[in-house]
Amino acid sequence: MDIFHQPTRSWFFDGLNGLLNMEGRMMKIQYELKDHVAQLTMDDGKANAMDWVFFQEMGDTLDRIEKERARVLIIRGRPDFFSGGLDLNLVPTLSPDELNTFGQIFSQTMVRIFSFPVPTIAVCTGHSVAGGAILAFSCDLRLIVDGPYLIQMNEMLMGIPMPSWLLLLCRSAIPQQWHMEALLHARAYTPSEAVERGLFHGLYANVDGIMAEARARSEALKLLNPHAYYTTKKRMRGPDMEHALALYREELPTKVD
Repeated sequence: MDIFHQPTRSWFFDGLNGLLNMEGRMMKIQYELKDHVAQLTMDDGKANAMDWVFFQEMGDTLDRIEKERARVLIIRGRPDFFSGGLDLNLVPTLSPDELNTFGQIFSQTMVRIFSFPVPTIAVCTGHSVAGGAILAFSCDLRLIVDGPYLIQMNEMLMGIPMPSWLLLLCRSAIPQQWHMEALLHARAYTPSEAVERGLFHGLYANVDGIMAEARARSEALKLLNPHAYYTTKKRMRGPDMEHALALYREELPTKVD
């Protein structure tokens, strides 16, 4: 498997038998491209929970960003929420087969962002929990707004063993001395605590400030040579992630014969 040459998003949704009704709904993800910088904004009006539609829109938007040859990608949330992670109202309703498909969609999406061929910046505008934290950790740079928000990997509280691909992704973002408390002890951090520990790269008073910083960093990052960046990132992350993904099926929490 070459994680740097992802298949098109459509195969994820083959066989879902019409579970998605793509008409008559509000878009969860907005996209704009300006001066070679792509901005992907998650806003479902609530907690930016990840469901079937979220992943469909995310995949389609990432396809578009690659096609339009953006030089930098900014991923931001709505006021008070970056993302609360997987939709916990949806997950209990899924059959074992559907749950495994949903897990595969989630892992492929996070790994795709982790392996994305241009620099990525997470602009965390609020709570970043579980899958939301993983999405932030998938990005090269992580900026966060100060406030009464939580950043937490809560899988140990939820009874979910972390798969190898996820541990590799998190270890790339979380300094080694904090692996125990962040991953095994499910420590919940405030924005300032997350920055102090190096999980995030900057703390900002408000959305205007964080977006100004994201744009400034984008101006520098878009000067990087695209081929050199892509090739070096592939060499840094590709072999280890491909090995971790090879363990995916045997590490599934739900086995289907």
